[in-house]
Amino acid sequence: MPSPDTPYLRYVALGDSQTEGVGDGDDIGGLRGFADRLAEHLARHEPALQYANLAVRGRLAAQIHAEQLAPALALRPDLATVVAGVNDLLRPRFDADEVCTHLDAMFGALTAQGARVATITIPDLSRVCPIARPLIPRVTALNEGIRDTARRHGVIVAETALHPVAGDPRLWSDDRLHASPLGHRRIAAALAQALSLPGSDETWTHPLPPQTLPTGLRAVGTELRWAAGFLGPWLLRRLRGRSSGDGRGPKRPLLHPVLDAPLTAPDGRRPAPDDRRPSLDDRRPVADDRRPSLDDRCPVADDRRPVTDG
Repeated sequence: MPSPDTPYLRYVALGDSQTEGVGDGDDIGGLRGFADRLAEHLARHEPALQYANLAVRGRLAAQIHAEQLAPALALRPDLATVVAGVNDLLRPRFDADEVCTHLDAMFGALTAQGARVATITIPDLSRVCPIARPLIPRVTALNEGIRDTARRHGVIVAETALHPVAGDPRLWSDDRLHASPLGHRRIAAALAQALSLPGSDETWTHPLPPQTLPTGLRAVGTELRWAAGFLGPWLLRRLRGRSSGDGRGPKRPLLHPVLDAPLTAPDGRRPAPDDRRPSLDDRRPVADDRRPSLDDRCPVADDRRPVTDG
C-alpha cells in the first residue's frame, strides 16, 4: 500500500450514480462528479496520474462488487474509492450486513493488491428529503457497518455524514438525491483531506451563508413540481422493475491521463472549450430517454439556485 507521501499514479473509482457524477453536469454535456474532481486534485500534484471511473448509476452493492471489482483489480490501482449502499437503503429488504459483506470483499481485495482505498459515510437523507425519515435507522446501521468494515482493512473514511453542512439543500441537486456541483466539490474535498493530499484542509466542513427558504404558496408549488418531475417518474420505474442504469456501462472504463491541459483557469473556473484540449467531461453524450438526475433513490426537490463557496 502506498504511503501518504507517495504520489498516486493510477486512481480507479467504483460505485453508483454519485461516483458516476450524476447531479454535476448532464448526459448531454458530460458528467463530472466528486471522483473526477478528486482526480483533478491529484493530477495537479502528480501530472502523470491516470484515472478510470467504473461507476454506473442505480447499482446495488452486490452489483458493484460483481461488475466492477474484477475490472478495477485488472487496472492495478494504487488508489481506489469505493462508495456503495445508498441504492440498497431504498430496497424493502435492506440488510446492512449484506451490504457490508460486499464492501468487505471489495475493500479486502483492493487493499490486498496494494491499493490505498477510501470511502465516505452517508448523510442523513431526511435532512433534504423529509419523506426519507423512516430510513434514518438504516442510514445509521449502514454508516456503522462502513466504519467497522473500513477499520478491518485500513480503509480511509471521509466522514461526510458527521457535519451539519451535509444537510444544506444547496449541496444537493433538484431531485434531492444526488449531490449538486457544489456538493460533489465538497465530497471531493472531504476525500482529499481524509487522504492527507497536498492542498487539502477542513474548509469543506464549513457552513454556507444563511439562506431564505421558500414559504407559503411558493413552497407548495416547489413540492408539486418536484412530485411531478422526480417522485412520479421514480415510482413508475420502481413499479416497472426498471433501473436508471439499465443498458449503461461505465463512463471511463480504462485508465487515461487526467491532465492533457489545464483544467482550471486562474480564477478557479474551468477554461472555455476553445482554450483547452479535451478533459474529463468532454466525452461523447449518452443517448437515454430518462432524466439524467434520476437514480434508484427516494427523491425530493427545490427551486433554489446553486451557490458557490469560494
